[in-house]
Amino acid sequence: MKTTTDELLAFVTVIDSGSITAAAEALQQTVSGVSRALARLEKKLDATLVRRTTRRLQLTDEGELFLARARLILSAMEDAEEAIARHRERPAGRLRVDAASPFMLHCIVPHVKAFAALYPEITLELTSNERIVDLMEQRVDIAIRIGALQDSTLHARSLGSSRSRVLASPGYLAEHGEPRDVGEMQGHRLIGFTAPESLNDWPLRDGRGGTFVSVTPTVAASSGETIRQLALCDGGIACLSEFMTAADVHAGRLRAILDDALEDARLPISAVYYQSESMAARARAFLDFLAGKLAA
Repeated sequence: MKTTTDELLAFVTVIDSGSITAAAEALQQTVSGVSRALARLEKKLDATLVRRTTRRLQLTDEGELFLARARLILSAMEDAEEAIARHRERPAGRLRVDAASPFMLHCIVPHVKAFAALYPEITLELTSNERIVDLMEQRVDIAIRIGALQDSTLHARSLGSSRSRVLASPGYLAEHGEPRDVGEMQGHRLIGFTAPESLNDWPLRDGRGGTFVSVTPTVAASSGETIRQLALCDGGIACLSEFMTAADVHAGRLRAILDDALEDARLPISAVYYQSESMAARARAFLDFLAGKLAA
């Protein structure tokens, strides 16, 4: 008997998920169904592909060899489906997008429903990382990056830029007072980043010709979204991008301060990706859509 696509997909998903249970959830199948598919595949091949222990699954040498071939087969099938979809001018297939959690929550998630209505045959997989990810290692198709790009072999597309502003909640300012200049700000609770240190250089004129002020945070966090929440909870003064705080300022949840000393320092927003024939149509559809939303 010949191997089926379902059996190949079950095998690859079990390895990628780390367990039969997780694979069943990812494939929306029963645990017993995935287990039987894996057993059938091993019987057809007359080889043990995976050693099962109570703690984990481990690939055999035969499994390692077969996994590489299985991935190629499934990828070729996905490419073929994408080619047909391109012929019909309807982008289709899976698109994995990674972004830092603030950008994901404020600039992508609100528009997923509208994107799905326009491109129902594209399946989005969204991940959030606060640090730069390796696209190949994490199997990411598009990564959104805020700030200057490092030299790399990746293709890049500009999606615009976002201004940073110094902000605090009305509750914090009512309790501690509003700093009238940069010097007074140093006596306040400042919320900053754990890394990189450059994010704690705020775009404020210091009165001595400098255009950035290095702050020492009273409390620091790795995620801009965590810093936003701290500011909303009257935790102190923060410096954050407008893409994640504009709605808060408009609603009065946060107030921009020290605008007279603020430099118009804008962080570029870019999408980076590897050029891929099979991904081109759905990547272009997503980036065109996102660029339009950001411009609006």
